[in-house]
Amino acid sequence: MKFQRLRLKVGLLLLIVSFLFVASCAKHRDISTTPAEESIEAAETDRQAGEEEQEQGISEEDIAARQKAEAAAEKRRLQAEKERAAKQEFINENVYFGFDDSSLTKKARQILKEKVEWLRKHSDVEVVIEGHCDERGTKEYNMALGQRRAQSIKNFLVNAGIDAHRLETISYGEERPVDPRHNEMAWAKNRRGHFRIK
Repeated sequence: MKFQRLRLKVGLLLLIVSFLFVASCAKHRDISTTPAEESIEAAETDRQAGEEEQEQGISEEDIAARQKAEAAAEKRRLQAEKERAAKQEFINENVYFGFDDSSLTKKARQILKEKVEWLRKHSDVEVVIEGHCDERGTKEYNMALGQRRAQSIKNFLVNAGIDAHRLETISYGEERPVDPRHNEMAWAKNRRGHFRIK
């Protein structure tokens, strides 16, 4: 019986000691950091948060700068595409002439006015003006007629202010038809002044 009481007392004592130990741990503060160290840790945490906010600000600035650069690049690309299209139009838009004629029609003059504007914007461009004829007439006659057609175009451009040194003329007569058929529709296409950039 004594042994049982002793056992009960030891068990009760162990229970109290365990309870006190658990209560002590719950209230226990980390004594490894001093209040000054805690203040430094808090300041470091604030600094890191500030840096993160700043990085987000820089990222937003970078995004805005990147978007601006992309918009500028797109604008340049569209401008270059527009320039290529205008150049192709300049080259591909022919001036047409009547049968056995080297005088400029009203429509031809309008086309040449547009070409003058393009040449003014591109003052470094030199152009070859080709004179072409249909197949009717002798080769010699058509070579001379083609030259008169090319010269007629050059004279218009020079009178509009384009430097004559930028313009070269050549006649191909009937040698380079656009349409090889032997009818009035084909002949009308072949009586032309064509432009080639050097």
